[in-house]
Amino acid sequence: MSAPLRLRLDGDALAANWRRLAKMSGGAACGAAVKADGYGLGARAVVERLVREGCRDFFVATWDEAEALGAMPEGCALSVLHGVRDEDMAVAIRSIARPVLNSPEQAARWRPTGRPCDAMADTGINRLGLQPEDAGLLAGLNLETLMSHLACADEDSAMNARQRDALAALDVPAKRKSLANSAGICLGEGFAFDLTRPGLALYGGVPRAEAHGHVAQVAFPEAQVVQRRRVPAGESIGYGATFIAQADIEVAILNIGYADGYLRAFAGAGTAGRGRFPVLGRVSMDLIAVGIDAEPTLGEGDWVAIDYSLPGAARASGLSQYELLTVLGQRFERVWS
Repeated sequence: MSAPLRLRLDGDALAANWRRLAKMSGGAACGAAVKADGYGLGARAVVERLVREGCRDFFVATWDEAEALGAMPEGCALSVLHGVRDEDMAVAIRSIARPVLNSPEQAARWRPTGRPCDAMADTGINRLGLQPEDAGLLAGLNLETLMSHLACADEDSAMNARQRDALAALDVPAKRKSLANSAGICLGEGFAFDLTRPGLALYGGVPRAEAHGHVAQVAFPEAQVVQRRRVPAGESIGYGATFIAQADIEVAILNIGYADGYLRAFAGAGTAGRGRFPVLGRVSMDLIAVGIDAEPTLGEGDWVAIDYSLPGAARASGLSQYELLTVLGQRFERVWS
């Protein structure tokens, strides 16, 4: 049976976004973060499309994500950003994926394997990574890439240059260095080092003003009309009766709600149909109401596109573009074009 809710995914936009980010990366290789199941769009489908464009470096967060992704195409590398716990070792040793070592304990755990690895250096974000004074612990490891992660790349902060310089100063026998995420790529080639790791911008997010006009929307939620109804003046819509019709209005009830990731923050702020249909009243778990006076023929079974360009949806909801992508639920039928 078909689902009454679908996520239309534009494969050409995804590919074009990667090509633009690769060009902005200058001489550095351009990888792709596909953690959180490709930011909610489907990691395997994302990898397949980006490999055709020339992407060869991919990143997930955990070993269960690596396992779910399965075998990688020939010539491609997969890195597990959260490193390797003791309970991950059995899976990690038989996997082609590399751990990104984040602590002295992880480095000691991996060293006896002699297998390739990456490492994360903490240059100021104080989240994951070895401290600079612990860099000597990486000596003798089969180290492919030394990474760090920018804390303020989406802002014009002096911290960006400090972190860049700190990574550049680290004398570690790695084959490559990597710092820039999507926003970091926008900071310029001085932040690219040997490998960039875009995520958000691949999927249609705009991390900095420099990316406007260079990033295309990839994910387009669409929901079917469950019912069309007329709401008389003075009547309310939805839980809490937060919306009162000021005149007789036509309303469509759509098969989408906060259980699907269309969160209550869109109540009274979200729109559908390219701005023609305002969301009226509260967002329910499975349903929303939109005003459709502008569309006299819309009825049960028709599909309505939810307005979900990430920058616009972020402004309307107050949520980050990252949240807006990764909360999209499993009830969507994901359809690539």
